[in-house]
Parts: sequence; C-alpha cells; structure tokens
Amino acid sequence: MTTSPRRLLLAYAAALLCFLLLDAAWLTWMGPRLYRPALAALMAPAVDWRAVALFYPLYLLGLLVFAIVPALERRRPGQALGRGALLGLVAYATYDLTNQATLRDWPWLITAIDLAWGSLLSGCTAWVSTSLTSRPARRTGAR
Repeated sequence: MTTSPRRLLLAYAAALLCFLLLDAAWLTWMGPRLYRPALAALMAPAVDWRAVALFYPLYLLGLLVFAIVPALERRRPGQALGRGALLGLVAYATYDLTNQATLRDWPWLITAIDLAWGSLLSGCTAWVSTSLTSRPARRTGAR
C-alpha cells in the first residue's frame, strides 16, 4: 500500500509539531540543569537559529522516511516506535560519540543521557505521528 501525499504531509506536520514541543520542553527544563553546568565552556552565547532551521526539518524528514512511512503503510504505530527509537539512537550517537571522541572535556553522562533522550524523543514522535495519521482498518463482513 502506498501512502498519499496528503497523508505524508499530515504525518510530517504531526511529527514536526510533536518533536518540536517535546524537545523545546526538554531543552528548557534540562538546559540550565544538565547542559549548561556540564558544557558551559563549550556552549555558544546564543542559539544559531539557522542551524535550528536546518536541523529540525531535515531530521524529521529522516524520521518520516525511515520510521513513519514504513509503519503507516502497514498501519503499525508500534513499528514506528521501534524504528524511530533506533534512528534516534543512531543519530544522537553520531553527534555525542563524535564529540566524545574529539572534544577534550565532553562528559560521558551527557552522552548517555542524550542517547536515551534521542531514542525516546524519536520513537515517541514517530509513534504519535503514525497513530494520528494511520488509516483505520477497513471492516469486513456484511452490513
């Protein structure tokens, strides 16, 4: 079964909204409690909004292609959860483990927490998007 362009757009919009809301809450809550104390010397004084504007749409496109669409085509939100979590683990590991390998004072605690957060955030986002935009199963039988 193929997914219509309209359904793809709705799934992408749902995923983007979910991801942005959850990540904004996480960064607002954990930024001053976790990231700033551990990474203050490495942090920029202000957010580079151009990088933000590039990262979120691009990452959500990957989540759509690799987790949401396969699950939509099978009407299996649980599959989106698993694939999304795996993609989150791989993507966040790419960032954190590269920093771990190349930056002098990158804390292992940040790496561990980020891997868990990336997995949870991506899996939940893929599940929510798929659940909201899955076509209900057709009923069979006589009326």
